[in-house]
Order: sequence, then C-alpha cells, then structure tokens
Amino acid sequence: MSKRIGLYPRVRVEGDGGGVVSQAGAVLLVETVRKSGLDTAISAALAPWRKPRTVHDPGKVLLDVALATALGGDCLADVAMLRAEPDVFGPVASDPTVSRLIDVLAAAGPKALTAIRSARAEVRSRVWELAGADGPTADGSVIVDIDGVLVLAHSEKQDATATWKKTFGHHPLVAFVDHGQAGSGEPVAALLRPGNAGSNTASDHITTTRLALAQLPRHLRRGRQTLIRTDSAGGTHAFLDWLSRPGRWLSYSVGMTITDTLHQAVLKIPKKAWTPAYDARGTERPGAWVAEITDMPDLSTWPKGMRLIVRKERPHPGAQLRFTDLDGLRLTCFATNTKGGQLADLELRHRRRARCEDRIRGARDTGLRNLPLHDMAQNRIWLEIVLLALDLLAWMPMLALTADTRRWEPKKLRLRLFSAAAQLVNTGRRHWLRFPARWPWTDVITHAINRLYILPNPG
Repeated sequence: MSKRIGLYPRVRVEGDGGGVVSQAGAVLLVETVRKSGLDTAISAALAPWRKPRTVHDPGKVLLDVALATALGGDCLADVAMLRAEPDVFGPVASDPTVSRLIDVLAAAGPKALTAIRSARAEVRSRVWELAGADGPTADGSVIVDIDGVLVLAHSEKQDATATWKKTFGHHPLVAFVDHGQAGSGEPVAALLRPGNAGSNTASDHITTTRLALAQLPRHLRRGRQTLIRTDSAGGTHAFLDWLSRPGRWLSYSVGMTITDTLHQAVLKIPKKAWTPAYDARGTERPGAWVAEITDMPDLSTWPKGMRLIVRKERPHPGAQLRFTDLDGLRLTCFATNTKGGQLADLELRHRRRARCEDRIRGARDTGLRNLPLHDMAQNRIWLEIVLLALDLLAWMPMLALTADTRRWEPKKLRLRLFSAAAQLVNTGRRHWLRFPARWPWTDVITHAINRLYILPNPG
C-alpha cells in the first residue's frame, strides 16, 4: 500500500539560511536609478533638509520608499524589505527616521514638492535622451493624458469626503505621458484633491496641466507638438481658452458632453457625411461612424480653430443607452484644434486616451489604492513617492526591455522579474547575483541588466 504524499512535494523549512537575496530582480530598478542619475538629483534637491552629522541622506531615504513602493509596498513601513538586503540596496533608514523625514518634508509644503518635482523633470530629460528612438518624443511630439481617480479612505483622513460615486476618500487628478502602442506610459503630474472635488473643475485641470508641462523638456512646454487629451471633464470654456492662449498654442483633444444643442446638430447630419470609424488596429470598424459638426452649432464664443467631431456606434450587448443617444446608437463627441487629417484618424487618436485607464490601474497597484497617512500635506509627499515609483517602472522598461516585455504592467513586472531570488556570490571586491537558470524569465533579467550596464553614466 503506497503512502499518500499529496499533490505537492513536502519540504522541510529552516530559518538560518544565507547567501540568497530575495527580490533580487529589483537590481533592475537600482541600476535604472544609477544610470538615470536620479539618486544624485534627488540627493541634491533634498540637501536643504539634511541636518549636520546625519547618517542617512534624505534623498536616499525617499528613494528607498519609492523603490519599496515600486516592488508592491503600500506604506512607509514596507521599506523593511529593502533593509533586509543591504548588499543590493545599501543601508536603509529605520522606520522612525523615514517617518520623521516625511513629516519634515510635509511641513516644508510647496518648497519640498517643488524640489522633488524639479529633480524628476531634470532626470526625465536625460532618460528620454538615453531612450532615443524608444522614447515618447522620438517623432518630435508628445501626448499628455489627464484624468481623475478616486482613492478610497477607510478612516477619517484630512480632506477625505464623500465622492460623486457615493464612496469616501480623495479625488486626485493625474497626468501621464503616453508611450504609444510599443510602450506603457509615465506619470508627470498628480494633484491631490478632496473627495468632493468636481470632475470638470477648470482651475484644477489648468493646475495639473501646468505641473505636467513643467516635467517636459523645455521645448515641449508650448506649441502644437504637445497634445493634451482629456475626457469630457476637460471640455470647459476656461480650460480650452487656457490651452489656446496666444504664446501657448498647445494642441488638444478633449471630450465634450452631448448637450441638446449638439444633439440637434447631429440630427441634421446627412447620411452621406458619416464615414466609417477605425478600430484599434486602424482598420474600418463595422457599426461605427464619425462626422464633423463644426459648422452646425454656434462656436463663436469658443477658441478659434476648434473642431467638433462626433461618433456614433452600435453599443455592445447589455449597454444602457442615454437620452442623448440616437436611434439606438451611442453618441460621443470631442473637440480638437488639429487642422487637417482624416476624421477617423483623429477620432482614433482621441479614443486611445483610454490607455490612461491602464496607467491608473498600474498606479493603484503601486501605492495609490489608498493614502496611508493622515494629513493632506503628508499624503502629498506620499503622492510624489508614488510618482517616483511609477517613473522607475516606466523608465526601466523603456531603457532595458524590448518587444512585448516593454508593455508589461507593474504587477507582471513584480511577478516575473522583481520577485526572482538569486544567489549572492562575493569574489574579491565584486558581488555577483546569480539567478537560477530554471526561472523562466532569467534571460529577460540578464538581457535587461546588460542593456542598462552599457548606457553611459551620468556626467
């Protein structure tokens, strides 16, 4: 009679092992920090807050929290996973030291936020230069997507209020640079707001856009080569006037609410004026059409050069139609100041704004599912830490990964690359991490780290 052993092999467990590094794949993020110059930039930016004879550099402390967040942490105490591996991450501050730094930076307010953001902008320009043809500005233009995100709160945190979805928490606005179909995207701004902040508040959209433009290289902070995309929350007079102001001349593709005036204009469109819309691959999509209605409603009070493009399509089964929909077809509309171009191409470009939802999903998995601190000033610092973590999760694939791996989202990067363990071997004055040959993605890790090694060191 055979003895039952179950579906999995039985192993004995001991707690006195050595020579193995957990989360060894995070060396990709560490090397990205080194090659981008983010460590020296953050250290210099936070130098005013370094006390004499202090042991830990404030920039290193902040970067350690960002690295822990990139690895899946969601609070300051999760920096302990780095503290356990000093051979990879170096000396890591204690929890009280980390907490004190956050309090100090929060007390400094806008001065500390400006310092962190300036360092990120400086490093971003270098990373895009290193990326070359793989960078988001390889064709000389850049696309910035702005959207709101609800962050739930489960306790009485400062400025946590009821939201428009009848939940409780905060309602920040975030902005991401789109990397196109070959990549992912990276954050350039986040504006922390109370939960009851309006979705279409023009002043908040303007502030977020200002923060986003300040993160771009100087030659992209104005001009038609920079496209701002939003959903219908950005379709306000004040926001479009600001984007179109002389001397700024930004391009935009902004969703518009289907008002009764626009609905009446759609009813007057002749059947022959509708042209087939495109699907995500750029081919004609059955059951969807686009048309331009710029000349129908009165746009005299709106910015000059604004065009209105409307789309109608058969809704998917089970979709609930709205009063403004037409003959069982879903209607959407957006405004743009792009001259020329086929309507289907412009509409497809606007619809690709949905990639921002993927970036928001990644942000939720990287410290934005909840705000762990109580005060609004503290959570603003936490939000900058989240942006630093997302920067690293975008820059590392841009510089080191190729093909489909460039599009991996944070959860997949953690599962396949960062969570890999390795053997630590000390030979002379060198430290080697040997990843197991049987790990399915060891080749991806080693290829990526070699691509990072050959990049030039920051000056």
